[in-house]
This record gives sequence, C-alpha cells and structure tokens, in this order.
Amino acid sequence: MKMQEIKEVAKQRGVKAGTLKKAELIKAIQRMEGNADCYGEGKATTCGQDQCLWREDCD
Repeated sequence: MKMQEIKEVAKQRGVKAGTLKKAELIKAIQRMEGNADCYGEGKATTCGQDQCLWREDCD
C-alpha cells in the first residue's frame, strides 16, 4: 500500500499522520484499532491476524 493510501486510512480512523514514517503510521493505526502493532517485525506468518489490512505488505 502506498503512503498516500495509508494516510487516508489513518485519517478515516482518526490517527494523525504528521511526519510518521510508513511503519510507524501503520503501527499507530494497529494500536488504535486494538490490534498488536506488529507490522514489519517478521511475524506475518505467525501473528494470527489473517484479516489484517497490512498483511500483504508485511514482512
């Protein structure tokens, strides 16, 4: 997902993007949603969040 799309998701969820980097912003959105903020930590195959919006982009 491109940064502009992520910022739009953040805006819809009430998360201020500011100058956050991609991973930081995604983690902020994950926390706001009540999910584990595990994006980019190499846990995509073991996190158990199969419906995660960021799963395709996660490593």
